[in-house]
Amino acid sequence: MLNRLIIKNYAIIDRLEIAFDEHLNIITGETGAGKSILLGALNLILGERADTKVLYNQEDKCVVEANFALQQKELADFFEQNELDFEPNTIVRREINQNGKSRAFVNDTPVNLSLLKELGEKLVNLHSQHETLELTKSGFQMNVVDTLAKNKPLLEQYRQAFRLYKKHELALRDLITQNRNASAELDYLQYQWKELDEAKLEKDEQQELETEQNTLSNIDEIKRALLAATTLLTNGETNAIDQLNDVQSQLKNVKNYITEIAALADRLHSTQVELKDIANELGQLEDDASLDPERLEEVSQRLSLIYRLEKKHSVATIDDLLAIQDSLSERIALVDNGTEQISKLQLSLQAELKKLNELALQLHQAREKVLREFQNNVVVLLTKVGMPNATFKVEIQKSNQQILNDFGFTEIKFLFSANKGFAPQEIKEVASGGELSRLMLCIKSLIADIDDMPTLIFDEIDNGISGSVAMKVGEIMKNLSRHHQLICITHLPQIAKTADQHLYIYKEETAHRTNTRIKRLNEEERILEIAKMLSGENISEASLANAKELIYQ
Repeated sequence: MLNRLIIKNYAIIDRLEIAFDEHLNIITGETGAGKSILLGALNLILGERADTKVLYNQEDKCVVEANFALQQKELADFFEQNELDFEPNTIVRREINQNGKSRAFVNDTPVNLSLLKELGEKLVNLHSQHETLELTKSGFQMNVVDTLAKNKPLLEQYRQAFRLYKKHELALRDLITQNRNASAELDYLQYQWKELDEAKLEKDEQQELETEQNTLSNIDEIKRALLAATTLLTNGETNAIDQLNDVQSQLKNVKNYITEIAALADRLHSTQVELKDIANELGQLEDDASLDPERLEEVSQRLSLIYRLEKKHSVATIDDLLAIQDSLSERIALVDNGTEQISKLQLSLQAELKKLNELALQLHQAREKVLREFQNNVVVLLTKVGMPNATFKVEIQKSNQQILNDFGFTEIKFLFSANKGFAPQEIKEVASGGELSRLMLCIKSLIADIDDMPTLIFDEIDNGISGSVAMKVGEIMKNLSRHHQLICITHLPQIAKTADQHLYIYKEETAHRTNTRIKRLNEEERILEIAKMLSGENISEASLANAKELIYQ
């Protein structure tokens, strides 16, 4: 239930705060005072888009805030699923800044517009002239019948299965396409794989071969350097080892005079031993280093093969080539196993389709069961709202070849005739605006309890009606408000008189601005307003008497 609505800086509203009654709230007022603007602001709370044109003051942001009293378990589940704090008194707020950027909050938790819209659809059912046209659409008609049939759990089960079926169906199409394409290039795939397989590539091979090739290509320079190093250490006339011997001899003569010289002499001896060892190893390396043209050719050819394969496949390492080889194996296996996989998936889809058709049949049968009572109840209500000769029928059938969609395979059409002797036809072909409004009211009054919608809002429900018909419409709305909160904008006194709370919207003009204002009418003000609705601005004693009689009858 909507307890309170606060609007700041929206259109011609600087600030407005409205407290709503839990039953029937009637809103009246002069033309252009802001009744439609009020609904526009409420639509922001329900997730509709907006821009900076709605700002009353372009220097400030627009804020619309609604306080809802929540009780439904379903809503508690919705809050939990979307990680929102559930509060019995929930505040929904929408802000639009000067740049047109919008923010939305539920109990101070930021939410996106799609979530806000989903929550709004659970809190408020807004009936406007635009929504009346929804009555002519097959999706809306199906939703009405499914609500009456209490198909929601079964329909959700069906839709989950239907989404999974469509996903698997798409996977099958992709698999068939992949298999067809892979089969067409199978010879080429096998050639590529065989070429890589015959190369017998090893993970770290390239780096090792490149090092060996570099060594073999520079063997002469390496031998010269090793020989020169060995000569400098041991074989030259002034080699390092002999010079160290001389140094040690000189120190030996004086080591008894300075104690530190003995330690230094020991270190020189260790160095001499290390240098002799290094010289031996360098000599061995020089002996081992030899030109091997055959091995160089073998290494060069192997690297040429690796480089060619890398260039061919546009990669830089053997790891990449091995990954491509694995991928080729998988693609070849896909062709080999594709037919079997396709067959398995086709069998699985057949089983899923069978289950879907069973669920669709259950939905169809449940819809069929409620139609007779639904049609009769609508006709009874149409009689009450001034259409005693009206006919209403629901045409239901299975689609051709039982093609499945989000609703199963059922096709539904609402047929209507307002006049005796005329066969009912599709609503969009025959119903006037006033007839559509009354028909929508009748249908909503039948599904409101089942749909468990706490708040219903009616705008222009009085379109095309007056007099006794308006009285009947008002009675239906009054009965509906016993179990639901209703907010109704009307121009008709016959409907206004049914209010549990009568709100009056008016414009307040200053030297610089026009502002929308709203007030709750007391008993005397209410009589004056209905008298004005009956006879215009010139209120007479007779019109006051008529207003009192209308209200208290």
